[in-house]
Amino acid sequence: MTSILVTGGTGTLGKPTVARLRAADHQVRVLSRKPGPDRVVGDLTTGEGLAAAIDGSDVVVHLATSQGRRDVEQTRNLLKAATGVQHLVVMSIAGIERIPLAYYRHKLEAERLVAESGVPYTILRATQFHNLVERVLAAQRFLPAVLAPAITLQPIAVEDVAVRLAELVDEPPVNGHAADIGGPERRPVVELAQMWKQARSSRRPVLPLRLGGKIFRAYADGAAMVDGPAYGRITFADYLR
Repeated sequence: MTSILVTGGTGTLGKPTVARLRAADHQVRVLSRKPGPDRVVGDLTTGEGLAAAIDGSDVVVHLATSQGRRDVEQTRNLLKAATGVQHLVVMSIAGIERIPLAYYRHKLEAERLVAESGVPYTILRATQFHNLVERVLAAQRFLPAVLAPAITLQPIAVEDVAVRLAELVDEPPVNGHAADIGGPERRPVVELAQMWKQARSSRRPVLPLRLGGKIFRAYADGAAMVDGPAYGRITFADYLR
């Protein structure tokens, strides 16, 4: 039985990952700022309590994420406390080196800190989650139409990502990136929006949205998708059901 600490264990990806790890008979604890069942108290932002929280853990699965520089500082604090960990598994995003978003630049910096830390590690990058696609579409509920960027994405279910994370926990550290994973289908966002519209009984029209700039061009060129066979099994239609 492996002793595992999961950061971000109560989040969208954290919940299915914790469930998958526990189903594999691992001893799993969740890092939290508040006490609770199977939780250990620690604060990634300040670093308070992290060393004690990590103590005794063979593996740390780092799923917590924040906007801006805070993400980098949280990773730095985690690494300071994780010097005795046998394997650090870190979640990241496919295409971040090719898409010039500020959030992605900070993700890259966090990856660099992990690689230079001396802690045995594996970084897993995945494409956008199904629920993120839905959240972007649902956020437009007050608009007369659903605006869908004229790009193609390869969204993946968090349950499929959780399966891969559990596999990596049982494998030796690669001290680098594991193969990127993506969902089972590549679909234009316009199609995803039409599927979402039907599933949510919306009557609003879906309008393709074309933008200028390097960020949109990178997405349009497929930077957010992955090469090779799809890893995920759950389609966006499955998710909507």
